[in-house]
Amino acid sequence: MSERTVWEFSDDRGQVSAAGRRPTRVLAYVQAGATLWDHGIRPSGIFGSGHDDPSVPDAAKTGSLPLADVPYVGAGATLDADTLLSGGPDLVVAVSYGGGQVYGLDPETAKHLEGHVPVVVIDVGQARTLAEIGDRFAELARSLGAEEPAAATRELDAARGRLRALTSGPDGARVLALSPAGQEQAHLARPRMWPELRVLTELGVGLVEPAEGPGANWSTVGWAQAAALRPAVVLADIRAHATALDELRADGPWASSVERSVRVVPWNPEPVCSARAHARFLALVADALEARAG
Repeated sequence: MSERTVWEFSDDRGQVSAAGRRPTRVLAYVQAGATLWDHGIRPSGIFGSGHDDPSVPDAAKTGSLPLADVPYVGAGATLDADTLLSGGPDLVVAVSYGGGQVYGLDPETAKHLEGHVPVVVIDVGQARTLAEIGDRFAELARSLGAEEPAAATRELDAARGRLRALTSGPDGARVLALSPAGQEQAHLARPRMWPELRVLTELGVGLVEPAEGPGANWSTVGWAQAAALRPAVVLADIRAHATALDELRADGPWASSVERSVRVVPWNPEPVCSARAHARFLALVADALEARAG
């Protein structure tokens, strides 16, 4: 570190960002911004991906962010370097799903952006555990002078203990994670490919593994096939581009099954990677399991 360098951080591409002062105006991909907020950092702005509305952030991804106070600069094809730089950020925090590519930004846009402002990329892909992802965000937050409250870790420990106790018996509930894709089909998550779902498996939750076939992360099936798996609890993707379960036809095989017995838990496959957010998700799963047992 030179005498003029006050702040530096090595990201998950192995690239070192450095500055003469600690960054205070952080523009972040929405998942990263919501995670940093839970660590005590207020982003100066957030941006979305090609899946998102360019005008309105996806509420499923924003966690506890105060959206009235954090500008949303757009998403997908509407984003260019000038738009991203318009708010005067002194740091951009993005995510990657492997290979170092900045998720949500055109490669040329990302390249141009890095010519003007430090860009830190955190890998949130399947090769990592959720704890490892969380640790990287915590390291970045500490470098920026903030840290998630100790109470959040205690909440997470309590939520994990509660879920272990609920799944310790011999008759575990079948839990299916899916993303609704219209009236005819659903994408069933392969639990081993999603860090947050792997945590549930480690805690004893009986996640249903879809049949082998096409699709690395998802298995696409008709609703009748999904219903035939007879889950007791469904983790339903609530991102804006997924179909809401209550929009499905009432006379369809899935809707009638949900109305009768299935407990539904909202699930965001792009989770806020903080202890507090993860504790809340585990608590929702535990609530569903308790309600089923009761």
